[in-house]
Amino acid sequence: MTTEPTANPRRAPAGAAVLREDVTDAIRAAVFAELAAVGFARMSIEGIARRAGVGKTAVYRRWKSKLSLVLDLVSAFATQGLPAPATGSLYGDVRALLEVASHALRHPVASQVIPDLLVEAARHPEISETIKATLLDPQQGVVAQVVRDAVARGDLPAGTDPDRALDLVVGPLYWRLNVVRTPLPKGYLDDLATAAVAALKSS
Repeated sequence: MTTEPTANPRRAPAGAAVLREDVTDAIRAAVFAELAAVGFARMSIEGIARRAGVGKTAVYRRWKSKLSLVLDLVSAFATQGLPAPATGSLYGDVRALLEVASHALRHPVASQVIPDLLVEAARHPEISETIKATLLDPQQGVVAQVVRDAVARGDLPAGTDPDRALDLVVGPLYWRLNVVRTPLPKGYLDDLATAAVAALKSS
């Protein structure tokens, strides 16, 4: 009677690091807290590690620098994206876009982290490129779709500039929530949608 050999369990390659997800999450949370507390320029890997309750090695196993850490944070926020509305009318699409954008701009990453990064972008081209690729380009794509739908319905003239539409629709909202930082009065989004639609139609 022969006995078949027992298969050896598969093992991870020698020396391979198994990164614990809870530690990664703690570091990401610490990056956000550190950014909000001291800003990008004064933020350090030491401060992040201390806030996360881990050693510096745990941070460097996951990210090579504080810049790569911050860019990862922005990219993770950006993956939530802005859905392209399809309400059947230009006013409805603009109003729906403003509703979603108002919630996104109140997110702590948008309200506390990104304004600081915009200042740093002048000194760090990587930050500028990441913000453009992960935040601005998707927004431009959504607004461009709204414009295309409006042109197809006859709500806007052919040749309407999507970039100008983005400025008219989201620009005032960003200024109000992230620069002036004042609460939105009742009916503000309705009034802004009406004004943006009127400006687009008159362009």
